[in-house]
Amino acid sequence: MKHFIDDFSIYADGGESSIAAELFAAELEARTGRAPRFTDNSGKARFAFFTDGRDNKDSFTVKSEGGRTVFAAGGVRGLVYAFALFLRKSVFDGVFFETICDIRGEYSPAKRIRGHQLGYRTTPNTYDAWSYDDYRRYYLDIMFMGCNTVEHIPYESGKSKRNPLMKYDEEEFLTEASRMADELDLDVSLWIPNSADETDESAAERRKALVEKLPRVNAVFPPGGDPGCLPAKEFLQRCRAIGKAVKSVREDVEIWPSAQAPHEFDNWGEEFLAELRKDSSYIDGIIMGPNHILPLDKLRESVPDCLPIRFYPDITHNLRCEYPVHFDRDDWHFALCAGLGRECTNPRPFEYAHLHKITRDFVCGSVSYSEGVTDDVNKFVWSSLDFDPRADVKEILADYARLFFWSVPEILIVEAITGLEQNWEGDPAENEGIENTYNLFRLLSEKYPRLNENWRFVQLLFRAECDLILRHRRCFELSLIEKAKALILKGDIEGAKAVLSTDYDGDYKELRADIERLGERLFKLIGLQLDVERYFADNPERGAVLDTIDLPVTDRMWLLNRIEYSEKFDENERLKFLEKVVNRNRVESDELYYSVAENEIAGAGLSQEGEVYINVLADRVNINDGRLPTCLFKIFDNTSFRMRADGFTPGKDYLLIVSFVKKNIETAENLTITANGKMICASNAKGFENAEYDEEMLCDIFSSREYLLPAGVFKNGGLTLVMEEEKNCVMFAELRIVRA
Repeated sequence: MKHFIDDFSIYADGGESSIAAELFAAELEARTGRAPRFTDNSGKARFAFFTDGRDNKDSFTVKSEGGRTVFAAGGVRGLVYAFALFLRKSVFDGVFFETICDIRGEYSPAKRIRGHQLGYRTTPNTYDAWSYDDYRRYYLDIMFMGCNTVEHIPYESGKSKRNPLMKYDEEEFLTEASRMADELDLDVSLWIPNSADETDESAAERRKALVEKLPRVNAVFPPGGDPGCLPAKEFLQRCRAIGKAVKSVREDVEIWPSAQAPHEFDNWGEEFLAELRKDSSYIDGIIMGPNHILPLDKLRESVPDCLPIRFYPDITHNLRCEYPVHFDRDDWHFALCAGLGRECTNPRPFEYAHLHKITRDFVCGSVSYSEGVTDDVNKFVWSSLDFDPRADVKEILADYARLFFWSVPEILIVEAITGLEQNWEGDPAENEGIENTYNLFRLLSEKYPRLNENWRFVQLLFRAECDLILRHRRCFELSLIEKAKALILKGDIEGAKAVLSTDYDGDYKELRADIERLGERLFKLIGLQLDVERYFADNPERGAVLDTIDLPVTDRMWLLNRIEYSEKFDENERLKFLEKVVNRNRVESDELYYSVAENEIAGAGLSQEGEVYINVLADRVNINDGRLPTCLFKIFDNTSFRMRADGFTPGKDYLLIVSFVKKNIETAENLTITANGKMICASNAKGFENAEYDEEMLCDIFSSREYLLPAGVFKNGGLTLVMEEEKNCVMFAELRIVRA
């Protein structure tokens, strides 16, 4: 049923309900252009706010009485959740509004901790540029999702890294950020890593002084590692000392150390658990995050039952992280890795809903790792699921649309955001959906021009344009490469060079210019830092998409590089060399070529043991500069690699040729390679080097090694290959099995 906006009137019974009512009135005015009136007559108000004395701050009630909507809760937090539900389920259109479903009922969250990290430091791609008003606005925004915790990072005044965007002294900022959180009844958690130059006593005193100073602190999070460099026993001893000190000031402050292992120590995890079982005094719970000592289910089995586990999910990063894009199969295409990098705008609603589903039974809640607003959609999805794990993902996105893009049909916003996630399926050159997603965003931009001043919409449009330009560039360059290779095989090197040097057309250049324009607008609207030089991104991998969007996504630049390299040969040798370049990855029908970047993990034919880490080189501006073919864009990094291959010719010897990370293979002490269970390489056997191949076909990061695979190791033309290195890990980008 539609209602006239003139019907708006608000009653509040005083105190915290009045704070919530004022916030609600501001939201209504923003959507309608009309300020609601306040009344002292609760019976005649269109909306009424009441505090009802309940102890649970996170629960609330929505009622309908005599034509009015009544919000009731224990305080401002619950009342914000209550009116946010109304906003999420209401459509505003000119002089009318309509609530799309019956929202009456009692509400209480599934998880008791629901938060996000909002650290004021140079690392984030956004937060360091914000004012206090920006932070307060974002506090409210994430509360509208059901969030109840903000996590800050106290750096020391005069010692921490700063940039020109930061308006405030870090310690002064933290005090005000804590005060604003307290005003909204948001819990405050502090992420404070250990320092090697502190003693237990000085570390405890520093944190005690901080807790005394801040208006509100509810939790202290000392990470075990990342950063952190204390042995497990010493780490927990320090955590207990910190707990004792801060609880002497505020007994309700909780201490949550994380089971994140520093790389410096062997057996850190085992020692952490043993010490924790021995003495968990002053410790209120354990955090599971990156570099975890055990998978979450195993950690829950190993941590004492009395200690809850808080999840620390990384919802910001796309690669070189705990949950990379398509974390369950690790197949994000290398062209997207190259152009978009580690920290672009990355709505992944369905993937993170899947992650939430497989982790939520083991934890009491979460505070996400976040480095800016590029993960804004993910924050909304994650907090909504922490509040109600039964929530439908598309309905969560529809809530997001109604909340932040009012008067725009939510179905279009949902389709557009879903399209961005689907843009990342497969090779962008083969994904025509990228065009459809862009066209939808462009339609929205033209039909609803006020969206172009909404930073949330503009950053989604920016992503759609980035996806599109990567698709266009890849399609264009792959066509050039095919033509150039044919010319090289005909002996026309100069013709091939001319083809590979073909410039982009006007449409491409216009799209590229628009990406720059949107980047500038985002910096002005929300402080989004999309490059290092102009917008002060901390470094290229911290969301600086304008620094990575033009990186190679095909072998075009590498082929030009190799043509230039070939000039040192005489004409006959030059043609032979370039023929090898063109056929670099070609093998015979009874041979095998495998690239981590091009064939992905699934191409190995066997599931891998443990948690595989893929180190992506594609977005490294100092590496992906034309000297790297795309087949070397990703590095497999794990203690073992398993592969199954068939179709080899019986009775023939073969060579296994692996392109390892150079520094890794040179220091490897325990590399073993087995073929169908038979040892091919044992202990320090490094294999045969091929310096000529390394210079011509690799770059200085890699070193190839050759190993003989005797005919006797094959079984019916098949092979199960296992490479293991327990200490340094197996790090390689490609391998071949070719006739000896």
